Amino acid sequence: MIIVTGGAGFIGSNLVHALEARGGHDIVVCDILGQDEKWKNIAKRELADIIPPEDLLEFLGDNNKDVETVFHMGAVSATTERDADLIVRSNIRMSLDLWNWCAKAETPLIYASSAATYGDGRCGFRDDDSLDGLRDLRPMNAYGWSKHAFDRRVARIVSENGPRPPHWAGLKFFNVYGPNEYHKSGQISVVLKNFREISEDGKAVLFRSHNPDYPDGGQKRDFVWVGDCVDVALWLSKTPNVSGIFNVGTGFARTFEDLAKAVFLAIGKEPVIEFVDTPEAIRDRYQYFTEADMSRLRGVGYDHAPTGLEEGVGHYVGDSLMASDPYI
Repeated sequence: MIIVTGGAGFIGSNLVHALEARGGHDIVVCDILGQDEKWKNIAKRELADIIPPEDLLEFLGDNNKDVETVFHMGAVSATTERDADLIVRSNIRMSLDLWNWCAKAETPLIYASSAATYGDGRCGFRDDDSLDGLRDLRPMNAYGWSKHAFDRRVARIVSENGPRPPHWAGLKFFNVYGPNEYHKSGQISVVLKNFREISEDGKAVLFRSHNPDYPDGGQKRDFVWVGDCVDVALWLSKTPNVSGIFNVGTGFARTFEDLAKAVFLAIGKEPVIEFVDTPEAIRDRYQYFTEADMSRLRGVGYDHAPTGLEEGVGHYVGDSLMASDPYI
């Protein structure tokens, strides 16, 4: 039996899809479906059970001999969430509970951290998971702080040789795009945002640069195809001699203009891009550059080549967004 928390979410549902395709295991999803169409992310899956987060520890206790791996993808992931107590309960307390349960039950744990832990990037984007390496990072929102707080707790436990799962990994996802993100409202990828704009108005809208070092549309991100994120998670789950916190990106920053043009190319239209001012509410915290340092993951043996931006956007647009059924 494999547990996937957040299994009805964006990355989680893509992981569930891959686990089902691989076969050989019962899959249990732990998530809150709510009242929107998030349920469609798992509507095609064959699942052993779907349980709410508040019942997870009891379920694990009842089935501890059958649980082979826990993939902890669930979290309050909105960077604009202001309820810090909710974030603590969901992102820190639940993660600690799962860490402790997996340590006691001797069950591998693969969990989602985030590139938001790097804050404005002034300390770089190197996935040093030592206490010293994590100490100076300053996330810019409560979501990023919660992921960083758990990473630091993990680093402390490991440094003191405390109880831990027999095999574990934290994944610092960068700017992920791909199918099944449709429920994310204001947190959707720029690929989906631009696709909707082009479909409705024939043009893509990007933020104007307010930094003289970057032209309009020249702001850069490490855009990573969701399938690559799933590949890393599955590889780590099957590589028991590797534990640690790892970046999950491509290692190559691309501009927002590149991304918008890739969407136009996939649709088959000539690019028309409009620039608007970055909202003042986020302008002083806006990141102009992110790029995952992938050397640690490569150094432990992960050798899959990342999906290029044009290829990934082409898959997403052609296979999902322009299909009659966009869900995988």
